[in-house]
Amino acid sequence: MKKGLIDVISLGCSKNLIDSERLLRRLSAKGYDVRHDAENPNGEWVVVNTCGFIQDAKQESIDLILQLGNQKKTRKIGKLVVMGCLSQRYMDDLKAEIPEVDVWYGKYDWKDFIDNLPDKNDKCSDNPKDWERTLTTPPYSTYLKISEGCNRFCSFCAIPIITGRHTSRPIDEILEETRRLVEKGVKEFNIIAQDLSSYGTDLYGHHALPELIDRMAQTDGVEWIRLHYAYPSDFPLELLDVMSRHDNVCKYIDIALQHISDKVLDNMHRHINGVSTRNLLAEMRKRVPELKIRTTLMVGYPGEGEKEFDELLDFVREQRFERMGAFAYSEEDDTWAAKNLDDNIPEEVKRQRLDRLMELQQEIAYQRNIEMIGQTVNVLVDRVEGSTRIGRTQWDSPEVDPEIYVDGSEADPGEFINVKITKAEPFELFGELV
Repeated sequence: MKKGLIDVISLGCSKNLIDSERLLRRLSAKGYDVRHDAENPNGEWVVVNTCGFIQDAKQESIDLILQLGNQKKTRKIGKLVVMGCLSQRYMDDLKAEIPEVDVWYGKYDWKDFIDNLPDKNDKCSDNPKDWERTLTTPPYSTYLKISEGCNRFCSFCAIPIITGRHTSRPIDEILEETRRLVEKGVKEFNIIAQDLSSYGTDLYGHHALPELIDRMAQTDGVEWIRLHYAYPSDFPLELLDVMSRHDNVCKYIDIALQHISDKVLDNMHRHINGVSTRNLLAEMRKRVPELKIRTTLMVGYPGEGEKEFDELLDFVREQRFERMGAFAYSEEDDTWAAKNLDDNIPEEVKRQRLDRLMELQQEIAYQRNIEMIGQTVNVLVDRVEGSTRIGRTQWDSPEVDPEIYVDGSEADPGEFINVKITKAEPFELFGELV
């Protein structure tokens, strides 16, 4: 155990990561040595920022807490702190089951941990703003959270239970953070929220996402802006005009559609039907011809029979999504679906449907990549392996989308290069420097 060291371990999504980065910044301001996601934590304090969204993520969080609890018994680590979505949702149960944890916090009250820590020395005068962070991503790229919470209340989703109502950050504050990050060398901004589409409705009484992105795009030094987690119902179409107008707004959007069957969408409380979904996608591609869409779909939801699943397969064949993920329905505690719908589709059937859907998408993704052969694209280099540069285009979000392997370049990570695509695989591209 190392005195004065605090290890912060972040689990789950990029929204969680930002909270961990804010925590790291405040701990540093108090004079503590901090590490993020250490492989072998040995701090005087170890903080775990948990995920509580789906069963697998919850189990990962619990397993790690138990592992660290055992390390605490052997004095490899000092005190153990747990915060985040899992503890927000199951605080009382967790306290009773895992007494090895010294302090529990939820998703929003973790700042009390910092307030309760003494300054490490008498010269600590740093007082960071609430949004300031210690970046754990590459220095040229970051996530930027513009709102918290969700008002949609889809019947299967626990996010509103965990995060509460939708709350937007003020535009001026986001722009100030953007400028500060540019000064530190950030070029790529991945905009995130539980519900991008509703941004600003609580603060300004209207959809303010188009205005925010328009102003961000005019900020000197912002090279790429990429949009994640839009909602299809009540989508602000003016955003597409902003995307089309600015070269540095990536022609990419992550929008979870979940399904296409009217019956299933109604059971999901998605506030949209199949016709409106198709119309929205058509309008997106019409206004932004270069647009590549990432979506997420769900199989095995209560009420999804073979007819509804076949309809979903036909929809995917028709739309030929450039990027798509999928998962099988898993009942979440306290959601409307858990209370009112019978999860009676066998797990084997769910798995078979998921496999069929992803096999179809793999072939579509491969064909989409083949269509890119011969094109010249701008690539942001992420890493170097021997003589090969590995990076992404504007259509590829970090960690989830395809990468491009390029020979013949001496660019460093964070630099842009022009690349001609020469070869394609289902989830990777290969090219040569232009």
